[in-house]
Amino acid sequence: MNIFDWFKKKPEAAPRPLFYDIVCPFCFNKFSPEDVEFRASHHREDDEDYGLGEDAKLNKYRSRFGLDTVHDMEAVLLPTDVPEEQRIYSDHVLVGLNDRYGEVTRRRLCPHCHNELPVTSGKVPSNIISIVGASQVGKSVYMTALIHTLQNTTAENFDAACMPLTTEISRKFRINYEEPLFERGDLLGSTQKERMQEPFIFQFVFKDESKPPLTLVFFDVAGEGMVDQDYLGLHGQHIKNSAGILFMVDPLQIRSIRDRIRIKLGDDKGEWVSRYDEPRDVVLTLFSDFIAHQEDSKTDIPTAVVLTKSDMLESLRGDEGEYIKSNSNVFHNVIHRDYFDLNEFENIDGEIRRFIERVDRPFKGTMDVYFKDTAYFAVSALGSNPIDQKLQSVVSPIRVDEPFIWLLYKLNYIEGRGKA
Repeated sequence: MNIFDWFKKKPEAAPRPLFYDIVCPFCFNKFSPEDVEFRASHHREDDEDYGLGEDAKLNKYRSRFGLDTVHDMEAVLLPTDVPEEQRIYSDHVLVGLNDRYGEVTRRRLCPHCHNELPVTSGKVPSNIISIVGASQVGKSVYMTALIHTLQNTTAENFDAACMPLTTEISRKFRINYEEPLFERGDLLGSTQKERMQEPFIFQFVFKDESKPPLTLVFFDVAGEGMVDQDYLGLHGQHIKNSAGILFMVDPLQIRSIRDRIRIKLGDDKGEWVSRYDEPRDVVLTLFSDFIAHQEDSKTDIPTAVVLTKSDMLESLRGDEGEYIKSNSNVFHNVIHRDYFDLNEFENIDGEIRRFIERVDRPFKGTMDVYFKDTAYFAVSALGSNPIDQKLQSVVSPIRVDEPFIWLLYKLNYIEGRGKA
């Protein structure tokens, strides 16, 4: 730095917009706050416009995920049917209506799926984090370990809280994911393609009120769908409207190291090898679905490439060719507190970049071509490799929250610090 650099003006922060476009955390459609609809706060038997009835949009959404049909819902009210003076605004965002009977409703609905929106929608950016990856990479297990870690460790380290959006989400996550894995040591079954998973929605809320909450939407798309054009079309807008992507890669997807990893997945290697989609296939599917339509045919969504099941790489430690060095960072857990440790990040990012480039250069090259902002990580959701689908020790996740904390850093929620 020369002396003239001290006199340069710091770039001014972009002015805060009056409001933000909303991305629905349920169906992932993007729209203006002016386009929201409302659920009436009451019903009347003498007015069919305010009578109880079936909500076709809501039930269509619920049917996609195998959820029960909801009957006798309060009416949906459109802002355009209410005079301007009866619309309620807060911070330039439409948040309520005063209906024809003088009753106020603040239950804002997504105009596409009629799920109720978070109270902060439109007032803060709708930041959604996606988990994507091919079949068998362990997305469900990673999601469970990540949310468990965020709730019990990471949130406290950053003076925040991680909470489910609804009590129903809290119940489903606890019963179907957290308790089986962390309390009973049961491995989670693979998500089936024909069984769409309703998104799990959590909010990472900072105690510093000047920081907006970050909405976390973990949409566990079945892995097979990530290389199926018709299936991906249903969920492409979820990925397209994300603020960050966690791109899961299993070491067993990488052909050049499958035989080096000393685990047994079946008697016939030809059978289990075919179960894994190449990482590049998933990237190419994403490209044709939405990246090709972006400026310069690239996406600027920050994308963390997450090498899963890092405990499997133990068998490669000190292997011929030094795929993984004996003193590798991969096997050591790291805790980021108050800020993102850039030195730790640079170490793991550099090591995994070199590893991926060595074992799957076509995939690394494809990522470089289509993604403007990437970082590389290695995580173990379990901490050890299960044998015959059974856990041999207590679940002890390694570095599972690091990719998420990097996204917090990239989205300007936290600062990064490194040694000079």
